[in-house]
Amino acid sequence: MTTTQVHGNVKELAERAGRDLEHASAPDVLRWAVETFGKKFCVTSSMEDAVVAHLASRVAPGVDVVFLDTGYHFEETIGTRDAVEAVMDVNVITLTPRQSVAEQDAEYGPKLHDRDPDLCCALRKVKPLQQGLTSYEAWATGLRRDESPTRANTPVVGWDARRQKVKVSPIARWTQADVDAYVAEHGVLTNPLLMDGYASVGCAPCTRRVAEGEDARAGRWAGRGKTECGLHG
Repeated sequence: MTTTQVHGNVKELAERAGRDLEHASAPDVLRWAVETFGKKFCVTSSMEDAVVAHLASRVAPGVDVVFLDTGYHFEETIGTRDAVEAVMDVNVITLTPRQSVAEQDAEYGPKLHDRDPDLCCALRKVKPLQQGLTSYEAWATGLRRDESPTRANTPVVGWDARRQKVKVSPIARWTQADVDAYVAEHGVLTNPLLMDGYASVGCAPCTRRVAEGEDARAGRWAGRGKTECGLHG
């Protein structure tokens, strides 16, 4: 069987699972992923919260949780990662870009995130994740449909054409209220910045607090007409 045939079959599998699991619970979506892909499945987390990591750890103790350390994170985000690693039954894997911030500044000039945020995201997020997911066939995200218009059609299971992998979004149908209820019920770790006016947490230079009534992602790349880093688009 050729690589194209293999990917074609997996694509069909993902699309069928997306239809079949549309109304399944988040644990059941994750259980399908673990049963289907085993160790070739991982969870990715920005450490805004550890909800999906917690859900996955209950289905598959010791599951790999992949975190991107861009070099620009808030101290609170790194602290959340360390806390998750310490208290949850998961295997945290930290990915880093090829260049340090200083090396990137030397090649592209300081504060690339201000001058060309798309390139900065590509260098510090998209490329490292592309390389970090090489050994996996499927990956889980914490994307939710209610977060922004660009995420409104997120399937619970879909095909990541760019990476040629299955993409699982077990809480795609959840609302913020569902997340809050799960966190409260299970005492799940969350980034302290969420209690300090931040509704969505990314890299420090490109993230601000949001005003009451603003979209949850309004604090990301504010004023730049940019709402996604490129990991999911």
